[in-house]
Amino acid sequence: MIRKSVLAGAFLLAACEVTQPVAVIGDKGEIFKGTATASMAEGGRFSASNGSITCGGSYNLNPGSQTTSFPVICSDGRKGIGTATRDASGVTGSGTIRMNDGSAWTFVFGPSANAF
Repeated sequence: MIRKSVLAGAFLLAACEVTQPVAVIGDKGEIFKGTATASMAEGGRFSASNGSITCGGSYNLNPGSQTTSFPVICSDGRKGIGTATRDASGVTGSGTIRMNDGSAWTFVFGPSANAF
């Protein structure tokens, strides 16, 4: 009986998604707002827009590491590589994105992104 409860709990946890706000600030002051959604079953995905350009991508969840890297693709053709560092909760944090045009962007995800 206990095993069934444990398996049911693990299944529900694996199916759970967590969505947090994201704010991305370009090095020329561009501000993109959006969301990042993480699911143990599917990994993570994010999307942010400044009203005319949308950037997004997906990332692997690595529960053993607070840092992850991921590709970024924008609707205007720009591409980049981001690095995010999660805090102890695993659902909030910050990072940087190096774009193929040489620009460096910073971002925050979690409740602090609402300040932008």
